[in-house]
Amino acid sequence: MTIPFVDRDPTEKEFERFRLILSTYQDGSGQQASKSGNTLPGWRDFERAVALAFGGIAQESKYIFDVLIPDPGREKISFGVSCKMRRTLNDTRRNGRVTLELSNSSGKFWAGLREHGINQQNYKDQPVLVAQTLLALVESWHQDVGLEKWGPVDLSKSFYLALSWNPQGEYQLFKFALLLPDVATLKWDFPIVNSNGEVKVGRRLRGQDASGTLFEWYGESGGQLKYYPLAKNALWKSEIFHLETLPGDWESKHGILAKARDYFPKLWNSPG
Repeated sequence: MTIPFVDRDPTEKEFERFRLILSTYQDGSGQQASKSGNTLPGWRDFERAVALAFGGIAQESKYIFDVLIPDPGREKISFGVSCKMRRTLNDTRRNGRVTLELSNSSGKFWAGLREHGINQQNYKDQPVLVAQTLLALVESWHQDVGLEKWGPVDLSKSFYLALSWNPQGEYQLFKFALLLPDVATLKWDFPIVNSNGEVKVGRRLRGQDASGTLFEWYGESGGQLKYYPLAKNALWKSEIFHLETLPGDWESKHGILAKARDYFPKLWNSPG
């Protein structure tokens, strides 16, 4: 069994199978609605396509990794894939950065901050400590399932896999390292905002590298921790691609009604 992405880039055949599997979710089974009245693949469909195309197992749960790829050389040991899907490909073209929402676990983030004496009344006064706490929490969630804590995941070759797309029907796949940048190498602040003529400290934590915003955290509005690595820093990336057009007779042969008819022919054709 070969291990995709871990020690090499995917082959053309592997990637093409991924693209074709992703394309099947246009038949009414995808999570996203499309303007054509059918569907498009959503985040769960992406996870399943990754698992099917690259020999992994979709976790279908709140597990820290969305797909586990078994290591053929070690029993019960896998590599973790954290799948991220966002409709932000046009943003990537504009600013060169890929959008990954690392977590929206607002409750866990605030619980971790409270352990350091940080709450909603004082968190804006300590942007660096807030950032250190948030990124350390994300790292700890990975470590909890890693080999050093007798978990099943080899973190050394695990990674983020981001699928970016746009309303024009273009898609691009990016692979990024699991290890996040050092907090100390970034500039952290809560940007000043002008709200109804009142200038005040905003509620968005921002972490900047030399060329722009690398992290954002919206602690009081959803709890999303967002990561914007540069596309040029990806470990691997695909070319921009499109979903394959379904055949003209797909609905009669493979649509929802056709599936029900084929799965249960006797019941489907029973009188009454």
